[in-house]
Amino acid sequence: MQSTTAINETVELLARIEARERLSLEEWKAVEDSAPTEELGRLADELRKTLHPDDVVTYVVDRNVNYSNVCVSVCTFCAFYRKPGSPEGYVHNYEEIFSKVEEMIELGGSGVLMQGGLHPDLPLDYYTGLLHELKTRYGIHLHCFSPPELDHLAKITGLGVEGVLRELRAAGLDSIPGGGGEILVDEIRRKRRTHCNTEEWLNVMDVAHKLGIPTTATMMFGMGETRDQRLMHFERLRELQERNPGFVSFIPWTLQPDNTPIGKRFPDRIPGDEYLRWLAIGRLYLDSIPNVQASWLTQGLDVGRQGLHYGANDLGSTMIEENVITPAGANHRATEIMLCEAIVAEGFRPMKRRADYVRLDR
Repeated sequence: MQSTTAINETVELLARIEARERLSLEEWKAVEDSAPTEELGRLADELRKTLHPDDVVTYVVDRNVNYSNVCVSVCTFCAFYRKPGSPEGYVHNYEEIFSKVEEMIELGGSGVLMQGGLHPDLPLDYYTGLLHELKTRYGIHLHCFSPPELDHLAKITGLGVEGVLRELRAAGLDSIPGGGGEILVDEIRRKRRTHCNTEEWLNVMDVAHKLGIPTTATMMFGMGETRDQRLMHFERLRELQERNPGFVSFIPWTLQPDNTPIGKRFPDRIPGDEYLRWLAIGRLYLDSIPNVQASWLTQGLDVGRQGLHYGANDLGSTMIEENVITPAGANHRATEIMLCEAIVAEGFRPMKRRADYVRLDR
């Protein structure tokens, strides 16, 4: 049972959040200790209204194109990768990718989210040639290559992060997804065998922002990290956004443990009420990131809809194709019509966007 002093402290901290004051990491620990989820949701919803007073909730129609599943990293939470030399490994040629893109365009898509494994042998001109062809042929938005991929390319080419990003941007890269963020605390990243460390992930995004390339920030939680490690993740994202803004969205999702090594230790999924609590905390903590996406893919559409009242103003993608989280057990599906109907049912106006959150409909 909380003491009167602790209750008063919580009330004071929540009042400061409502007044749009910044709390320190230590103060956020106190908030997470004791603040009711419903109150955090209310405050997050109020911040959403301030940032997006038109009550529009956005979504995107795109396709996740995974150009290769060959990967030198062995992340314990991944069911997608295949080691170099595996008979199940693949690298798509350009024509295969063009076919996927044309199918996506026929379904009303605006761009592709393209990611793959950390391939040890693909030359940089595979990537630049592909981007150039996609942009020349289709003129679509290219939201491509996570920080671990870019860090890997920077090292194997010897060009460094800035050199690689300049080459990719010249070829047609428009924005960068936040994959591989997981939890930005090296203690947990080492345990999960994540490829790049915290500073390397943040450095890719820092350089991208300096070059004017918009990015998204992510968090995958539910893999044995502590409460403090989750909050430290927020702190590091906020620090970078304040120093060198460029994150256009924050996207939290939960571990899908099926068919993964880590699933043997953490087989239980994060429940919806815990997800909504951390969605709200993320919205409030990262108040300088304009958009927050609710993950219907990992939590289901019902929880995704609830997330629109816990600070989220975006329902993400229709996921025409998804090959990374799905093998780990993310079996939820939604069409554009389903997303729009869910948005309307929760009292909002649906609007299609690009991967960089530029709205497409009036």
